[in-house]
Amino acid sequence: MTLRFCSLALALFPAIGAAQKITVEFDQSADFSQYKTFLIREGRLNSKNPALNSELVRKKIDAEIRRRLTEKGLTEAEARPDLNVRYTLGSVRRREVEAYPAGWRGLRTRRIVVPYTEGTLVLDFRDPKKQALVWRSIAAEENSDPTKLEGKLDDMVRKSVEKYPPKQK
Repeated sequence: MTLRFCSLALALFPAIGAAQKITVEFDQSADFSQYKTFLIREGRLNSKNPALNSELVRKKIDAEIRRRLTEKGLTEAEARPDLNVRYTLGSVRRREVEAYPAGWRGLRTRRIVVPYTEGTLVLDFRDPKKQALVWRSIAAEENSDPTKLEGKLDDMVRKSVEKYPPKQK
């Protein structure tokens, strides 16, 4: 019985550690080919975890956004950019309860509480001429160790910016 419990617990933790989801929303009427320059505006860090709420994290996110947008062919501009880039990073502790059969012939139910931290990075691209949001990505990462979320920030930015510009239908 203990072996089954350990096997189930080990099976659950990799799934939580690897879960990352990217969602993109955009203005269907926007002409993304006109956006050639960008400026990163100050990002917001909304985390109670000190590993995710520091100037070093802000610099890391800024550098990764700059790198990925430059790879896409955009140029950083200090004055009159085509896009203003803003971001918000937040994290929250969550717990999930898993139930599975246990006991003699599986007639009882055993519950396991699996704690994890969900980190969310929101990237907003705004058109300053229209004063409107034209593109948004929401990257959510779940991890059992909140300090490991910092190591996933590069990946969250990369996967988000890979979806820019959106595919028009």
